[in-house]
Amino acid sequence: MADSNEMTINLVVLGRTQTGKSAAGNSLLGSLDFESHRSPSSVTTCCSLGHSCRISGIIRRNGCELALRVRVLDTPSYPHSGLSKEQVRDTVSSALAHHFGEEGLHLALLVLRADLPLCPDESDHAIQFIQELLGPTWKDFTAVVLTHADKAEEAGFSKETYLHNASSTLLSLLSSVQHKYIFLDNQKSITKEERAIVLKKLLNFIRQNNYQVLLLKHSKE
Repeated sequence: MADSNEMTINLVVLGRTQTGKSAAGNSLLGSLDFESHRSPSSVTTCCSLGHSCRISGIIRRNGCELALRVRVLDTPSYPHSGLSKEQVRDTVSSALAHHFGEEGLHLALLVLRADLPLCPDESDHAIQFIQELLGPTWKDFTAVVLTHADKAEEAGFSKETYLHNASSTLLSLLSSVQHKYIFLDNQKSITKEERAIVLKKLLNFIRQNNYQVLLLKHSKE
């Protein structure tokens, strides 16, 4: 917290190529800090930290309204078209320690596409990667972001019915992270009101974890 009237939350977005990871970061920040577009190769090759402006009307603690600031660390995808797993892991680990080493990480956001099935191998690789980054308490500090929810709705699945038709692999993953998940559209810009709803959900996940943060150090230190 920068002062008694302000709260900052630290987030990192993780996921495969073309899941909408960087776009999700932009939606949370309410900006275009991160490069995001369709490409035959992985777009993000290094970590980048984005900052939101002060946001009012989102959070109250002890009866007082606090201004909110959001910091999002965008990361290279894993698997990556041009980097090895070790290169991605070391790059992300170093950036986490550099940017959030003192204040700690509130949530790692695993970005998945809602319009594509989650296969067991993909889930296993994602979980192993997050475990290597965050350690044994990764489940307490991980939430799932389901992007391209608009495409799932076009296919006839509302957000309410989506999970009734989801793969057992996805349901198992959501259970592992205590059902911390949000939906995001990708075809249209997020409105101020929609962003507020998403941020309130993330803050609720952080509140459920008693506002704890995960302190991270570089593995080579």
